[in-house]
Amino acid sequence: MCTSTCPSVTGIRARQAFIGIGGNLGDRWTVIRSALADLACTPGIMLAGASSVYETAPVGVLDQPKFLNLVLGIETTLAPERLLEVLRTLEAAAGRRREHEVRWGPRPLDLDLLLYEGETRTGPELILPHPRMWERAFVLVPLRELLSRSAQFDRPFWAEVRTRLAEAPVDAGVVPWAPHAG
Repeated sequence: MCTSTCPSVTGIRARQAFIGIGGNLGDRWTVIRSALADLACTPGIMLAGASSVYETAPVGVLDQPKFLNLVLGIETTLAPERLLEVLRTLEAAAGRRREHEVRWGPRPLDLDLLLYEGETRTGPELILPHPRMWERAFVLVPLRELLSRSAQFDRPFWAEVRTRLAEAPVDAGVVPWAPHAG
């Protein structure tokens, strides 16, 4: 098991970020666990909390297997663009080939940088906050859960996110999942 000491290694104040994690190909839970372990071993990233795992119906292309989804909270000294590079590298290592996939189609691993404390972006490769997160129950339900139960994320920056989440409708299509469930 790796440990990260990102806040103290560089002397840079670590910032919090949230990553949406999902997948619907292969052994979904094994792929997600592997990504979590890889993130835990990445210099400049410290895992700070994770939501429960949920099983969700696909969005967009409906004729595909159900997804497993969760939201991970981290503390990081990596810039948002560098963090996105790490996420894309992990997706590729899990077998995702963005250049050959159908938009919103099946994938072994999907890692989305949802929010990054104190940052917004509108570039071609990175938009922060994630442009569709407020439309996706598979993001909102686990993010709401994580923010509601963890004092780790009580920084003032997340207050507006909490307010928006409290106003967002709850979607019945997001079902808690346990590893023994398949």
